[in-house]
Formats: sequence, C-alpha cells, structure tokens
Amino acid sequence: MANMHTKVNGTQAKRRVQVSFVIRDEEERRHRAGVNAMQYDPVYNRLYTAGRDSFIRIWSIRNNRAHWIQTMEHHTDWVNDIVLCCGGRHLISASSDTTVKVWNAQKGFCMSTLRTHKDYVKALAYAKDKEHVASAGFDRAIFLWDVNTLTALTASNNTVTTSSLTGNKDSIYSIAMNPPGTVIVSGSTEKVLRVWDPRSCQKLMKLKGHTENVRSIVLNRDGTQCLSASSDGTIRLWSLGQQQCVQTFRNHSEGVWTIQANDSFTCVYSAGRDRKVLRTSLRDSESSVLICEESAPVLRLELVPDESSIWLSTTHSDIRNYSLRGIDTQPPVDMDGSGSADPLSTTADLVIPGAPSIRQYRVLNDKRFILTKDTEGNGAVWDVLTARKVENIGQVDLDEEVKKRNKMVFIPNWFSVDVTTAMLSVHLDEHDALAAWVAGRDMEAAEGGNIRWPTANFGKMMLESLLEFWPLASFNQTAHYENAMQNGGMNENGTIMNGGGDGAHALTRRPYFHVPEHTPVIFSEVNGRTLFRMHTRDASGEIENILLKENVPQWVYEIVVEGKEAPFNKMTFSLVQYGLLQAREARRERLSASELIQIRKVIEHVYDRIVRPATVMAPSERGSNGLASQGDKRSPTPQNSAAEYQPTVEELEDMIEMYCGEQKLDPGLDLRTVKHFHWRNQSTDLVLLYKIKRWH
Repeated sequence: MANMHTKVNGTQAKRRVQVSFVIRDEEERRHRAGVNAMQYDPVYNRLYTAGRDSFIRIWSIRNNRAHWIQTMEHHTDWVNDIVLCCGGRHLISASSDTTVKVWNAQKGFCMSTLRTHKDYVKALAYAKDKEHVASAGFDRAIFLWDVNTLTALTASNNTVTTSSLTGNKDSIYSIAMNPPGTVIVSGSTEKVLRVWDPRSCQKLMKLKGHTENVRSIVLNRDGTQCLSASSDGTIRLWSLGQQQCVQTFRNHSEGVWTIQANDSFTCVYSAGRDRKVLRTSLRDSESSVLICEESAPVLRLELVPDESSIWLSTTHSDIRNYSLRGIDTQPPVDMDGSGSADPLSTTADLVIPGAPSIRQYRVLNDKRFILTKDTEGNGAVWDVLTARKVENIGQVDLDEEVKKRNKMVFIPNWFSVDVTTAMLSVHLDEHDALAAWVAGRDMEAAEGGNIRWPTANFGKMMLESLLEFWPLASFNQTAHYENAMQNGGMNENGTIMNGGGDGAHALTRRPYFHVPEHTPVIFSEVNGRTLFRMHTRDASGEIENILLKENVPQWVYEIVVEGKEAPFNKMTFSLVQYGLLQAREARRERLSASELIQIRKVIEHVYDRIVRPATVMAPSERGSNGLASQGDKRSPTPQNSAAEYQPTVEELEDMIEMYCGEQKLDPGLDLRTVKHFHWRNQSTDLVLLYKIKRWH
C-alpha cells in the first residue's frame, strides 16, 4: 500500500503540501465576517449569502422574517461572488481559494470544483439567456463556462473545456455580461474597462476615465451601455457604441464598491466606503436619494426585482433589508454640501444578525492553547489538540491575560495560525509539524484521561486525530499495535515499545485526543492552493478514501499509516563546577541527553558521577574543592557506608544546586527551557554549573 501511495504521489514529489484544520461550531448558522455577495430568488423567496468566513448560507425570507435553512461549506477562503442560475436550481461561487464551485442550490451540496484559475477568483458574470458564466480574478484571466456542462460534472469527473479572454494587465476585481451573452466588460486595478465579444473571444475596446480600481460593473440588456463604480469615488455611464464616458456621477465622498441598476436601466443604486446607500437617476445626476447610512463600509447591494426593497451587507457580519416604499417622494441629497436630506430609512426592516469574528490571537508558550479576542471584545481560550473552545474569559486585555497564563516552559513552534476566515485555522507544515516533543508530565489531561506517556509528539498526535477515521490509517495503526505487542510489548508507562527500542519512541493504539467529527481538514499547497477538503468523520467514505490516497503528502502518510516516529531531539551540554568556569583546572564534562531531561535528572547525574566518588574517599584524598582530583587515578577508599547511601530526591536538591550563568535553576525545568530562557548564545552548547551546598 505504501508503494502505491508513493507511485500515486510520484508526480507531486516536489510539491510541498500542508495539513490544516479549522476550529469551529458544527452548524455555523451565522456569518462571522463581512458578506461579499448575495443573490435573491423571488420564486422560492430565498436569499443566498456568501462571506469572508468561507461559507454560503441559504435563508428563507417570508413574512418579513429570515429563517436559516442551510450552511453550504466547501470553500477554504473568502467567497467573493455568487450567481444563481438555471431558474434557481444551481449556484456558482468564486473564492480566494482559487476555485470556482458548482452547487445544487435547492439541496445545498457542492457538485463539482473548477481549478482553472491560478489566483484569487474575485468576480462572476451571468448571461441568463444562454446560461453562460464568466469568472475572473487576480490571475488576470477571464474564463467562460457553459452552465449546463458544469452541472453535469461530478466530484470525481470534473474535466471541462473552457474559453478564455486574455489581455488584462492587472488583477480583475469586477466583471459583467449582458443577459444575451454578447458583451463582457471587466474592471481592474489597471483603472480601465476592457470590453470583449465572448462569442469570438475578441477584445473590442478599452475605456479610460477612472483614476482608481474599478470595483463594480453593470451592463444593460442589449449591451450598449455600461455603468462602472470605482475606488476613485465616481460612477461612470459609458456608451459602448461611442466608446466613451457620457456621464460621471460624483455623489459619494469615498470609494464606490457596489452598484445595482434596475431592469429598465433608468437608475443606479450605489454604496461603498462612505457607508451611504444612494439611488441616482441616470437622467439627472443631481437627483440622488439617500436610502440609509450604515455604521460600516458597504460591500454588496442586492436589489429585489420589483424594487420594493434592497438588501445590503457590510464589512460587519449583519445583513440588512430596507424598504424602498416612498422613495420617489423623498427629497434628493444636496450635492453641493450646503445641506443634507434625511435618509429614507433610519432602521432596517429586517436584520439577519451575524456572529462575532476573531480578530486577535496569541499562542501561549505551551504551544497548545490559544487566546483570542473577537469583534465584540470577548476573549476565549482554545485547545489546539482537541480543536475546541475550552473557556470564555470575557472582556480582557489579551496581552495581560497571556502574561498570567504563560508558563516557564519552551516548546518549539509546531503549527501556525491565521484568522482570515474569522475563525481559527491551524496549519501543519512538514518542516516543523513534528518538532514539538513534550514530556508527559507537562501535558494536561483531556476528556477525563490521564497522561501516562513519558514523552509525546504534539504534531504526531494531531495528525493521528485528524485522520482517525481513514480506514488505511486505522487499519495500519491496529496492525502496528499488534506487531509491537508481539515484539516489544507495553512498558510501565503505558506506551507500546517498538521492538524494544527507546521508550521515547512509542506507538499508541488510538489517538489520545479526539477532535470533533465536524472539524474540516484541508490539504493544500504551501502557497495556499487547496487540493482537498473534508470533515474528519468523512475520511471513511469511498470517494474521500480515493482523494486521501491522492493528496495525503508522504510525510503525513509515513506518520499515520506506516507508524513512523517523529525525529527525537537531543541536546549537547557541558557540566562545570560553579565558580570555576574560567579556571584552567575546571573539570568540564560534555554530555548529550534528551532535551526534555529535567534539571533534577542532571542533579542526580552530578551526585552519581561526581559527588558520590568524592564522598567515599578519605578527606586527605580530596582536592581543594572537596572533589576527587582530576589527576588522581587511585580507587576511592570506602568511608563507612557512604558508597551504599542513596539520598532522596528532596535531599539531592537540598545538597546540589544548578545554575545557568548566575541564574539558579528550578529542578523541574527541562534542558530545552533552560537554554531558551537563560542561555544567551542559542547557537552554542549550553553550560550548566553545579554547586555543592553540603556533604551528607
């Protein structure tokens, strides 16, 4: 089986693949960050919302109430745009995870994934009459898709041909296509609009006028006129026949990020960074009506087809709906700045509340627990090994809380964290995932258990937990366990000896820590391109089993399937008597030991190898320092029963003190922690000093 895995991944040998997982609730009913896109279905009275937390949610809108139906999850980064197509049966989504996905909109599952783009996919355009979709993004490419072909794809058979439009010189942020699919217009950080004929894939023209990024575009039905909104604060109306701007609207004080036009293309609804939502007549640029003013920049508008209301989303997680009744009698905004009309609405008619998002985090130095602070100022404690929140700590100063909770311990970094999706995403990379060996005594028990191992590797335990339900891993773990029991058996610490090897290298029959079964596990290239995503519980599925064999990197396969142990770290250090570090006659003993060895073990070594030989000599045979002379090769002369005497741990620690420089060391510290906190030159070997306080 291992050979098969190597063969399958042979073409991927040079690709660095990391494993990630997200700590989150099982259902995630509410958006946790800004909502980037919305689509309203008037037939089924459904609202589809897509956000920066990577989820797409479906809401039933009836009797001025919103009822959560489902959360659709498959993306691993921001969902930037969605389009509802095929009469509301299917949904297409575009994401910063570089994919375009096809969904069954009614049942809420992902049908297939398109991986044609090489960078963030920022925008989609839909030609309703032809059921065509265009996608565009930061790779500067535009791809054309036949929706009927896309909906026939499956998760295992998603090969599809596509037409492409090239020529953009910068990242594309916006794209539009008219319903008959005869014109495509794109906008980018190049500050120009590019126009194509999608039937021939020929570029028709380039329109100049904006001075900043073009964020949103709308075309009229016949493709003769175009509206564009820009970060320069303007909205421009273009005549494609004349190939020029025919009117400029300067109704916003800051960048305009989203626009919607009515079906008759007589007015435009706009919003953006200045938080104001306006309706402006295309026939009279002075007729802007202020609909509402939000508390945060507006990301997206979605006009209900009959123009009875408008949905909006902001950089916060709430979604709001405002009635447009009475808008035609509302006085316009005074554009010269001498006065300001009241908004049409001061409160939304319907609010779909969002949830707070994590904005700050700190990893404690035990490299297991993470402290976070959300947008409401509330703190929480999370356990990486169990992928769960373990404590709410309320309104706290995060840095002060870290100081209170940090311990005098050093554990190498074995994971990285990001909160891009407003939740904790934890990443394990080949280079450091297996770096964190810890002593069992230093681990906190979880789920009511007791830590019985002498040592454990955080990364290995984490990988085994994430892939606990993968049959290949489960079968091989059981086989390794049974084989180890036959060859080595279980030692007194509750670990399985691997053929009589070092007790630090032990196999466990089952993962000690269990993550929630709904935890998303993601395999991706280190540059962020997602290869495969699943829930931990789905690893036993037939399709998931195939995809795991294709995408699990060799370093993970060796750990969870072959039972390979992580490399164990040793440290070289020297022992010198306190006060004689610079003396020529100083006895310097160079040693090598596990970096997890505690100082009390070094004290025992000092007693056994240095103090005890001196105590059994006659006083006249000892050196001036009370120890045996380094040049004295004579056998020690027994003095009473000193040779047989063995002090207790407490007596040893009262007899011998250990120092690093002038810092007296706690006997419970390990070598790794001592070197990190007390040794100045991390690139050189640690030197420990021993001081004999008294003779027994």
